[in-house]
Amino acid sequence: MGDPAGIGPEISIKALAKPELYKKCKPLLIGDKSVIDFYLTKHPEEKLTIHVVSNPNEGIYQFGTIDLIDLKIVDMHQFSIGVVSKVGGNAAFQYVKKVIELALAKEIDATVTNPLNKEALNMAGHHYAGHTEIYADLTDTDKYTMMLADGNLRVVHVSTHVSLRDACDLATKERVLDVIRIANQACKDLGIEHPRVAVAGLNPHCGEHGLFGQEEIKEINPAVEAAKAEGINVFGSLPADTLFSKANGGMYDIVVAMYHDQGHIPLKLLGFVYDQQTKNWKAVQGVNITLNLPIIRTSVDHGTAFDQAGKWTASEASLENAIDYAIRLAKNKKK
Repeated sequence: MGDPAGIGPEISIKALAKPELYKKCKPLLIGDKSVIDFYLTKHPEEKLTIHVVSNPNEGIYQFGTIDLIDLKIVDMHQFSIGVVSKVGGNAAFQYVKKVIELALAKEIDATVTNPLNKEALNMAGHHYAGHTEIYADLTDTDKYTMMLADGNLRVVHVSTHVSLRDACDLATKERVLDVIRIANQACKDLGIEHPRVAVAGLNPHCGEHGLFGQEEIKEINPAVEAAKAEGINVFGSLPADTLFSKANGGMYDIVVAMYHDQGHIPLKLLGFVYDQQTKNWKAVQGVNITLNLPIIRTSVDHGTAFDQAGKWTASEASLENAIDYAIRLAKNKKK
């Protein structure tokens, strides 16, 4: 459900209010009944009922009914929508912890997460940079990365939630090679038989043969050559200022970005569309997938949007895309 003070509960309800979802999967919501009740009371037009279950086998999984595991963390009489809080941060963490436990126990096929707030998460004593690190820790995964996807563009990251100064130091041959391998396998997991993996440079123009930096020469290009020796169809390093346009146009199947904003900005430029006239987002889409875990995890590619929470204006498009990716990965895994 995500942080109960954010838009996660709202977009969960909106996604579960569509009959076509139930033709594709059996959706089970992990969260708090009190929060879902709060929204359904305000929006009776949705005509949904809640069916509380203790485990996935008890679900009805029929349109019109939200099957919910209620963790009973939030008291709506003492809770504020749209406000960063310790309660919201702890609830978001406990929801994630529960779905990971269910997935590791093979009681569910895939997990999909709504946004949490990093400040609230840490206020509650859960000291993680975000979902990705929680999943890695609770599944004992050492080598992992984040993939963002929207349409033809798929991006994985050598580093994410660190300072830009630290990101430069983290672009090592070993790490870049690991991410290339993970990217290649991710494409295969999505049904792409012969992935084309493109690797971005860290510096402008890939350093211009050392004029603007040595990282390409010392770390990134050797990783690319090592990946080629393993039989991976990899290209690079390539200048980032043109690479993402080429990938979006279909020249490559996935891009290895060196740091957070290098990968996030082009993808969100495509997936997030703001309308100045209406002062609203016309589109907020894109999917976040944590790769190389023992379980499937996809997520929305946006934050808690506390400024929109409770207004019933948030778009569920990104959540629907995340669910579709989870279904796709789960089906390919079973094959």
